[in-house]
Amino acid sequence: MSQFTASSPSPTTGSLMLSIFMLFSNLLFVYAIVDDPTAVILLPPHAGSNRHTMFLPLFHSNPNSTRLSYGKSRRHLQKLDTHRSNARMALHDDLLSNGYYTTRLWIGSPPHKFALIVDTGSTVTYVPCSTCEQCGKHQDPRFDPDSSSTYEPMKCNNECTCDNAKKQCIYERQYAEMSSSSGVLGKDIISFGNQSELSPQRATFGCEKLETGDLYTQRADGIMGLGRGDLSLVDQLVDQGVISDSFSLCYGGMDTGGGAMILGGISPPSGTVFAYSDPVRSPYYNIELKELHVAGKRLPLSPSVFDGKHGTVLDSGTTYAYLPEAAFLAFKDAIIKELHSFKKIRGPDPSYNDICFSGVGSDVSKLSETFPSVEMVFGKGHKLSLSPENYLFRHSKVRGAYCLGIFQNGKDPTTLLGAIIVRNTFVTYDREHAKIGFWKTNCSDLWARLHDSDVSPSAPDNSHLSPDVSPSSAPTVSPYHISPGSKVGSIIFYMSLNVKYYKLEPHIVELTHLIAMELNVDSSQVNLLDFTAEANGSLTIWSITPPKPAEYMSKAAASNIIARIAEDEIHLPKIFGKHRISNWYIVSDPNRPWWQNHKVMVVIFVLLLVFGFSGFVVWWLQRYKRQVTIPYKPVDSAVPEQELQPFGFQTNYTA
Repeated sequence: MSQFTASSPSPTTGSLMLSIFMLFSNLLFVYAIVDDPTAVILLPPHAGSNRHTMFLPLFHSNPNSTRLSYGKSRRHLQKLDTHRSNARMALHDDLLSNGYYTTRLWIGSPPHKFALIVDTGSTVTYVPCSTCEQCGKHQDPRFDPDSSSTYEPMKCNNECTCDNAKKQCIYERQYAEMSSSSGVLGKDIISFGNQSELSPQRATFGCEKLETGDLYTQRADGIMGLGRGDLSLVDQLVDQGVISDSFSLCYGGMDTGGGAMILGGISPPSGTVFAYSDPVRSPYYNIELKELHVAGKRLPLSPSVFDGKHGTVLDSGTTYAYLPEAAFLAFKDAIIKELHSFKKIRGPDPSYNDICFSGVGSDVSKLSETFPSVEMVFGKGHKLSLSPENYLFRHSKVRGAYCLGIFQNGKDPTTLLGAIIVRNTFVTYDREHAKIGFWKTNCSDLWARLHDSDVSPSAPDNSHLSPDVSPSSAPTVSPYHISPGSKVGSIIFYMSLNVKYYKLEPHIVELTHLIAMELNVDSSQVNLLDFTAEANGSLTIWSITPPKPAEYMSKAAASNIIARIAEDEIHLPKIFGKHRISNWYIVSDPNRPWWQNHKVMVVIFVLLLVFGFSGFVVWWLQRYKRQVTIPYKPVDSAVPEQELQPFGFQTNYTA
């Protein structure tokens, strides 16, 4: 399973499954991990890290494994010439900032929505149960088996681990960082949303009774297991014959987040680079890596370097990439040699010896002008070109600085390739043909880029979905895509509540804090623009602004907020009644103070004020100087007589 903490991104590694994983279908095979002397553990390179940490469970697999060979032959027999459906599903969040990518599944009748972490390193899907004695607060209400008319508990049998009462099958998972999940197994209808042409299917999943560690504190509801194993959701759908034995993932770029996934097969896009993936070597997804090139030059390494222990493993839940010591040192030296003109600085976390470079600039699209090209060469000479965003992460404390996202895997000879390697890469896990394909693309525009493929979705039958939880209609482009070059100054949305105006008004401050918590933003970013009475309640208009009002919102943050608003993932207490989000849109100008939005007018006004005041002072001084000074004399002082003079003309009289 992939794991995570609540701080900056970090190395990820293997997790130890300590429980017994019993399979209940047609296979009579048991995984016994705790007491299995052949079990192999891939330990985290940086134990105790306070970074986002993903843990990949790895198991030793006997090359003559009856389970693997039997399962493989069975699925080949199921291959049909008819076109199978597939499920198109959006991905949310961001692996480096959130610690994971999530998708949405609807479970039960009526269906209830859950945000599940997409993990190719896990083989079971689980959500919190309403009767959970120790489960954290997640973003959606817990699953209530009693409220679903189609739920069936998995009764205790010889092929599963049973609870103490010997009534129901249970599962247990423990991970290397000591988080854990345990609960009961059951079956119910699982729906995949309106982007999916795949109809709802019955599937087995876990209903959690206990969570600890990061599983308890994470915002996501649970895990969607995509690994190899009969409890894996992919394996179940394949065994039911409803999808081809394939699925695809596409993770957004450095500043975008989100992405897309497809359950089922598609025709590979032109330009897809394939690597052989041996299903017998381990139950996890490995590829045949032979060479690494930096700036067009092959690193002086033997191909056997990438074939040590577990070989080269690809995992969606691992954040970064980890190379064996010899490969890492060669890669690091080659990168530093190409960047000799840039200043090397310390990383954001002083507890790690990160390799970082400053003075590069903040425009991701121009990183290729500074950083060298990197190529991975697979068997048969197939090459996958990596962009700088596929091996770098932003320095969180120095603007315009970047750090290597490829690390040494301790003394472990395993090569572990995490999600950073496949940013903006459409990765097809073609399990039926034992190969993994890589197609460089913009994952934000994936639907549009695949528009001409043979997997255009037909209108799905979603009549079973209740109105309040139905996903939105299938878009022709990614539903929350923010086009390149556009800027997000604020996000506006309209929310109607069936609570009268006078009852809602005293709780506006509380409502503001709740919205901030549900959208995962600070309360200062949530602003009430308007509040009016409606016939059956109240209408509120809200604005979500960047953390710093004078700046723009990052595309990753904006996409996550828009996704939560568009899918109405704002859950409010009963005192606010039912609510509905009727509209939302983006405002390109940030919510700056009025004087920043009208700088020209402010300057003109200040100049007029200065010149006006200066003119008044000059006028007053001149007037003051021209005044005549009247001397003061006492009232009783003598005043000389003055002879009256004729006023105009004089008349002469003669006698």
